[in-house]
Amino acid sequence: MDLFEASRQEKMKKEAPLAVRMRPRTLAEFVGQEHIVGKGKLLRRAIEADQLSSVIFYGPPGTGKTTLAKVIANTTKAFFEQLNAVISGVADIKEVVKNARDRLGMYNQRTILFIDEIHRFNKSQQDALLPFVEDGTVILVGATTENPYFEVNPPLLSRSRVFGFKNLTDREIAGLIRRTINDEERGLGRYSVDLKEEALNHIVDIANGDARSALNAIELAVLTTPPNQEGVREITVEVAEESIQKRVVRYDKAGDRHYDVISAFIKSLRGSDPDAAIHWLARMIYAGEDPRFIARRMIVHAAEDVGMADPNALVVAMAAAHALEYVGMPEARLPLAEAAVYIATAPKSNAVIKAIDGALSDIEKKNPGDVPPHLRDSHYKGASKLGHGQGYKYPHHFDGSYVEQQYLPDELKGTRYYIPSDSGLEKEIKKRLEKRDNIK
Repeated sequence: MDLFEASRQEKMKKEAPLAVRMRPRTLAEFVGQEHIVGKGKLLRRAIEADQLSSVIFYGPPGTGKTTLAKVIANTTKAFFEQLNAVISGVADIKEVVKNARDRLGMYNQRTILFIDEIHRFNKSQQDALLPFVEDGTVILVGATTENPYFEVNPPLLSRSRVFGFKNLTDREIAGLIRRTINDEERGLGRYSVDLKEEALNHIVDIANGDARSALNAIELAVLTTPPNQEGVREITVEVAEESIQKRVVRYDKAGDRHYDVISAFIKSLRGSDPDAAIHWLARMIYAGEDPRFIARRMIVHAAEDVGMADPNALVVAMAAAHALEYVGMPEARLPLAEAAVYIATAPKSNAVIKAIDGALSDIEKKNPGDVPPHLRDSHYKGASKLGHGQGYKYPHHFDGSYVEQQYLPDELKGTRYYIPSDSGLEKEIKKRLEKRDNIK
């Protein structure tokens, strides 16, 4: 590295965003994730003993994945290489591997390869990396906000230990902010800052466990607030509200949080909790989820878990989907919410899904038989000569528009697929079917 490059890097370090400047340099400075790097924990012992094996850090943004990788770089005697999966390819991997082999052969020095956003590596890139992780040429440290069990190839995953990162607690975020405004070397300590308690609480609350978001907010608040006559920059709750205006919501329409939230929504509907259903619906709307996806899921749920206990649930869900197409968002949030409340408070029965799945299973596994002759179509030419339709009893010719006759194939005669529950309308349906059975 020449003097100009060293000068450039030093300048970039000083002018880097606060969140970058405040990154911990040692495990002692690291905030959060006590469950994996607390004293005596496996990962901490491996880092301190310089015996790290391949790992994947998985968790929300701003929880310290990249930061911990940097701490490892400062702690280990191994050579530290870094790639970003967004801009790196197979050629970059081969170059790193070549240098790692040379380093191991000439200096007996191991190489730690940190890959940020490893979920963005496609299958061929991950396959290119696999042999060298397996033989120990490189020690992989991957970071991802996506569930690695979905996004990382199983062979690579099986050779790595996954560590889950959690959102930082409010106390940890508050402590980090306080440390930042007092740090004269890397933080905001060179400014005279009066951070009001209400402002601190607002930033902590809206950051929602994301350290990067909190530090970006306090940096913006301090740098854009002029000092008063005493040279003090007063950070009030009004300033804090301007600096971090929208809550950070953990949601990715293409990732596992998408499935987690929709799962919580559906389970709240099924569990008859309208308040929880509205909460998860609001979270999806706030995060920009496709409202058509939400509407489709409610349609399915109305048939699957409400069913014949209240058939209007399906009508309401379909009406909400139609209203969405007719008026669009944000107005359609109202019919979507109405449908969610209706479905959540409706009586529940899954008798319909048991019925159709039971019938499908019989068709797959059993001989379903032929259509009984008296049920066959008798309108086409020659049908009567074949005996089609003969013996069929027209129900409306009988009292109550019901007459006993066989409708199932001989092979399935007497099979019961639909067994109504005692919930909602199905209670009345059950009585009617029992009355029919008694007529028999």
